[in-house]
Amino acid sequence: MHKSIKALENLIFWSRWLQAPLYVGLIFAQGVYVYHFMHELVHLITTARDLTETQVMLIVLGLIDVVMIANLLIMVIIGGYETFVSKLDLEGNPDQPEWLSHVNAGVLKVKLAVALISISSIHLLRTFINAAQMEDRVVYIQIAIHASFLVSAIAVAWTDKIMMQSLALSHRTPH
Repeated sequence: MHKSIKALENLIFWSRWLQAPLYVGLIFAQGVYVYHFMHELVHLITTARDLTETQVMLIVLGLIDVVMIANLLIMVIIGGYETFVSKLDLEGNPDQPEWLSHVNAGVLKVKLAVALISISSIHLLRTFINAAQMEDRVVYIQIAIHASFLVSAIAVAWTDKIMMQSLALSHRTPH
């Protein structure tokens, strides 16, 4: 019986490697965003003299949006791999992200929530700039979505804080 339990535990522990292809897929998705960014940047440069200030602002906000999504992808790829699959051997690497040294599932969730709020803020700003061409219903829906992201992020951060305080207390009290 002990051998079968040990084999099951090894299988369960090994199963984390099934996530590795998912992270590789996200790397390819990031490549698509790089292509999209470069395409939009070339469009901005080649048509700059024919664009209004509002059009330039909307294109630049689109570029910022792509960069923020790429940052989100990096956090998910590196942080998720480090947290759920295997430790990255980056000791002494000067390019190691500072946040990676203290990443865990809770920190990663909070960072992702903040990134989603930032991306949502850019979308909402684009909507406000372009509000005259949009239905009020669409604007209100985007505001509601952004507000729900904010509430969700606050809830995730609050929950993580409570869990960390609880964990710190459990380590201090003798059992």
